Amino acid sequence: MATSTAAQRRAAAKTEYDAYLADCPARQLLERIGDKWVSLLVNALADGPLRYGELSRRLAGISQKMLTQTLRALERDGLLTRSVTPAVPVQVEYALTPLGAGLLPLLGAVVDWAERNMPEVLAARDRYDGDTNAV
Repeated sequence: MATSTAAQRRAAAKTEYDAYLADCPARQLLERIGDKWVSLLVNALADGPLRYGELSRRLAGISQKMLTQTLRALERDGLLTRSVTPAVPVQVEYALTPLGAGLLPLLGAVVDWAERNMPEVLAARDRYDGDTNAV
């Protein structure tokens, strides 16, 4: 077994989670939290637990398959919990974990920014489309 110096260990630790490297796990996490459905789901759960049907209604346009896949992925990453209450019918609620709640200020700010700046973005798109169609 090869030994390494303290400087080599520090250098390895520094690059272990460098999102600019192709095989970095942090890059995979950035892909996950950069997904539009993740942003909307996390924000939807900001005020407390919701049932599957409530989430489905809250996120207009999400398919049942996509909602299920996204919820499972977030649960796997430790960002939300799934609680099953034995009843007839069975009740399932989803809630943010402390780790998931830590995303709220960040993702909430992105959603707020998008809503606040849509007129300017739409105007820029119109200008761009007008310029490229003229060529």
